[in-house]
This record gives sequence, structure tokens and C-alpha cells, in this order.
Amino acid sequence: MPAISFSPPDYTGHPLLDVGLAALTAFAGKKYPTQLTEEDLYHAAQYIRENYIVDPLKSFLNVAFPYSGFTNPAFEKQPEKRRKYAEIVSGAFAAPAGEERDPLTGLPATALALNPDGNIPPGRTYRQHVPLLTGVDVINFHPYGEAGIPLSGISLLAFQMLPMGCAKVSGKLLAVHSDDPDLLLAFAKTFLTANLQGVTVARAGGEKKLPDTSPHRARTVLIEHLLEAEKKRPSQGKENGGLPPTLTGYYFTNSGQGAELDIYPLPLEVGGFLRAVLHNDLLKPQWEALTARGWQLTRKEGEAPRYNRLYEDLFTLPERAPRFIRLYFLRKPSRQTLDKQDPTLTYDTRREVNLISWRLTELFLRKVMLMEDSRVQSIRELGDSLAQYILDRNDRGVFNGFWMARNYGELRAVLLRASAAEVRAGRKPLITLDQFLAIFEQSEGVPNADWRLGRDLVLIRLLEQLYQKGWLQAHAGELPETAPEEETL
Repeated sequence: MPAISFSPPDYTGHPLLDVGLAALTAFAGKKYPTQLTEEDLYHAAQYIRENYIVDPLKSFLNVAFPYSGFTNPAFEKQPEKRRKYAEIVSGAFAAPAGEERDPLTGLPATALALNPDGNIPPGRTYRQHVPLLTGVDVINFHPYGEAGIPLSGISLLAFQMLPMGCAKVSGKLLAVHSDDPDLLLAFAKTFLTANLQGVTVARAGGEKKLPDTSPHRARTVLIEHLLEAEKKRPSQGKENGGLPPTLTGYYFTNSGQGAELDIYPLPLEVGGFLRAVLHNDLLKPQWEALTARGWQLTRKEGEAPRYNRLYEDLFTLPERAPRFIRLYFLRKPSRQTLDKQDPTLTYDTRREVNLISWRLTELFLRKVMLMEDSRVQSIRELGDSLAQYILDRNDRGVFNGFWMARNYGELRAVLLRASAAEVRAGRKPLITLDQFLAIFEQSEGVPNADWRLGRDLVLIRLLEQLYQKGWLQAHAGELPETAPEEETL
């Protein structure tokens, strides 16, 4: 084997290249790309030469490398050209280096012309080599009008392995990138394993197409595997006070019929929340009970759901946190009517009150909404005071009034009435002015008109307390029916 004149690079920050490097690393059974050896690269190149030129991977690669030697229909009658192309792009890491530099790694670009005819500039890569680049004759977005990007041989090999480190979802590829090398490798390894198994199954069944990694939508797949990877994380250092890792899904196709790219960034706040939940023995089963009710309703028995609505809605946070709280923590049904299989249409607070958890909600407030401790405490105290008031007086009117308030005036009237009753009985009012402002009219000291959020949060604490004390069960038949919530303020 010819000697390699450079060391394999570490992760670069370029999402597609990093996923390709992670796939190479997983294929070699290593932990970091810097541990890759010459032998590891040759084994990966051999797999490409032997498998990319035949089905099911040959047809699968149309989504990543259209017009390449792997997929070019003209090469059906010229198999030697297909083999030659596979040898060139997989073995470029061992070829002499040229004068140009790989802008992604800083390594010397290969001196090879990366096609069988040798009629393109040496070391230059195009759409057929790297997903989402432009074609050979397109000079847009390139300096000095020189099309293509010069790449080192190992970068090129990593890009060829990229599809194997992605999930195949509905005819497109899902690449998952993270600044945490362990998490990045976990995703690439999981998808690589699924794709290798898919190749074996397809060949055993005489199929020409690679099976999908999952029947679920891309964002659901991302969250599913994130949760699995987080569960496997070592227990030491789970809560080290540092920032949670970044996580972004790149859902793309490089198909000749039209390249497309959707980017799904998971907010850092959400990543921190999920990590804290999954490593809390009390909250984990409560969270899993909510996610189990998030799967799409199916029309017939045995049909696989396509998405988990809760997982999908994690990507709307923190902007749509009030809606998320109302749907999943308070269990109020959705008002949308476009998707009849949406599970949130069937949510019912009365029927699912056992799923309501103040501790889970409180963690969400602190981790995702970054709510001040004083406001969280005010919400909790009002919920406790209302619960005790209702228990002591068996006052269904106050409960129903707070639960069914349609506007700010009705809500305020209920609290004033209950507070006045407490004062007449010689006790302190249920809520002080400062607490009222903090819960219903301010958010972290800034005036805020979303009184419904404050009401919903107090309700979560109130319902949990009344359920634990048995009051809700005793009055189940008298409670008002759960109605979809208006989104207007």
C-alpha cells in the first residue's frame, strides 16, 4: 500500500463532511476520526468499490451522487468505466497531492482528475462527488469563475461514505450533526448499521432498492435516536453545568430532478431539557407516558404511525412554548382540523389528569423557557393555595370559574372572589399583587399580555394537587368538559 503523507483530520464543523468522517470512523470501529489508519481507509474504499457499483446501493446513490460514475445510466453498457470511477474516488486518498488546498481541512487536494475520462481539472469536485454542490459547468458562487471545490483524498472518501452514515427517510437522506463527537458518532453508527443490514436484507430478497431506515418522518427519527443515544450515555458527569450539545438535522436530496435541503436545528434549551429528563428516575417515566400518547393515530390495526406529534413540536420551541404546555402538560385538545390523525385532537384533561406533572412542567419552565425562580415559585404557591381553598370549601364554582375562564376579566374576578372570601374568614388573600403581576401580567419583569400561560401553569399545579387528594375523582361527573383552547389572548 502506498504511504499516506498526512494524518486523518479531526471533525471540521462542516456538517456533511463531519457525518462522512463519523461514518468512516464507525465503519472502522474507532472512536475519533484522528484514530483512522491507512488500513481503515483501504477497507472503506474496498467496500465502496465492491458495493456502490451494484444494487441496492447503486440505485440508492441517486439521492446523493446523481450523474456520478456510480449512477450514470450510460455506464450500464460500460461496467469497466463504473469500476474505474469507484477506484478513483475511493482511492484518491492514496494518490499524489496537487498544489491546491482542501478548504475544509487545510490538507493538500488530490492531483487526480476525478472521472474515468480524466477531462476535469485535477482535484476538483462537483455535484456528482459532493451532495448539494453545483455541476461541472456552473461557475456561480466560486472564486475567479473556477467551478468546483478542490478536496483532499480523505475528504472525498468521507463524502462518499456520507450516505451510509445517514438515515434513508422517504426517499431523502437525514444527516445529523452535533458539536459533541460522541453524539455525532452515535447517530452515524446507528444509521451505518441500519444501512449495512438493509443491504444484506435487500440482496437476500433480490430487491434492487435499499429499505428505509425508518417509516417515520425525519424530525421524529432525529428525536427517537437522540433519546436512545442519551439513554446510553454514561451516568458520570450528566449534569456538569455546561451547555448541552448542539444537534441539527440536514434532510436533503441531491437528486437530478431537483436538489432540496431542509434544516432542523434542535434548540439548545430543548436538548438540555431532554438530557435532564432522561437522567431523572422520577421524571423519565412521566415523560415517556406523554411521548407514548404523541404517536399519529392509525386508520387500521398493524399500520405504522408516520410521526410523533410531541417529537415534531419540540422543534417549535421555545417560541411556541405556551401552546406546547397547553397541549402536552395540561392535555387540552388541539383545535387544528387539517390532520384527522393528529393524536392531540383526542387529548382530554379530565380523562388524562394522571399524566399531569408539575415537576416535569417546572423543569420545562426552567430549562426551555428560562423562567425566573421567583415566578415559578409564585405559580406553584397560587396553585397550592387554590387547591387548599377548594378542598376546604368544596367550592366547585371557583374551580369551574378558573378552569373555564374565557377572558382576563373572568379569571381576575374568580381570584378576587376567592381572595375576598379568605379575607372575610380572617385569613390572608390567596394571591398578592406582586404574585398576580408576576404570574399573569409580566414575564421576567417585562409586561406580557399572555394571561392564558399563567392560568395554564397554575392549573397544572392545581389539578395535580386535587388529583392526589382525590377531589377530582370524587367530582369527575360534575366537572366541565375539556374544550379546545382559543389561541387569542
